[in-house]
Amino acid sequence: MSLHISAKNGEIGERVLLPGDPLRAKAIAEEFLSEVYCYNEIRGMLGFTGTYKGKRVSVQGSGMGIPSLSIYVHELLVEYNVKQIIRVGTCGAIQESLQIGDIVFAIAASTHSSTNSLRFPDGTYAPAADFKLLHDAYDIALKMGVKPVVGNVFSSDLFYHDDMDHWKKWANYGVLALEMESSGLYTLAAKYKAQALTINTVSDHLLSGEQASAEARQSKFMEMAQIALEV
Repeated sequence: MSLHISAKNGEIGERVLLPGDPLRAKAIAEEFLSEVYCYNEIRGMLGFTGTYKGKRVSVQGSGMGIPSLSIYVHELLVEYNVKQIIRVGTCGAIQESLQIGDIVFAIAASTHSSTNSLRFPDGTYAPAADFKLLHDAYDIALKMGVKPVVGNVFSSDLFYHDDMDHWKKWANYGVLALEMESSGLYTLAAKYKAQALTINTVSDHLLSGEQASAEARQSKFMEMAQIALEV
């Protein structure tokens, strides 16, 4: 048992799906997993373990933002020896080429978060996805009839930013979308020699102002979860 996860040793699989919303963790477990049991309810951050096509998988809520996610990822990797984490979430597009509902694989994550500047005061660390995990997930998505977009994302510490045009600089340098977690996930996975990948669905578009409906978000979320489970 760790400080924020009440699972006993052996109750969490080596492979974990990581949605931000704990209710989405519950939805994934109920929709896709068999022999499911809940191993965590601390702070309402639900965690479940079950089997998918005979393989043991866990699903853990992480909350929003790098600080919250980092707590759960650290404990999963250090206390429970998790080897593979796939985050499934949403992002805001900042490129015209992206459309609502597109699935984005984050090959790397830029950030303005101070978490990595505290770790690396003398330089800039570039957190990146595990290539094999990314490659396998991409191939699986294509077989499912999904054409993911692969590129850099920006992990922000601010959901409501004072500068409404702050994203334009990142867009000019090819960043695809804004989100709030991947930089933290990829950094910790690298430190603890684990595989990590973020799969995000475009839920809103900063150029057009368009937003996905609740029904579309749920449908795409389950599609992402299935890609992650098939890896």
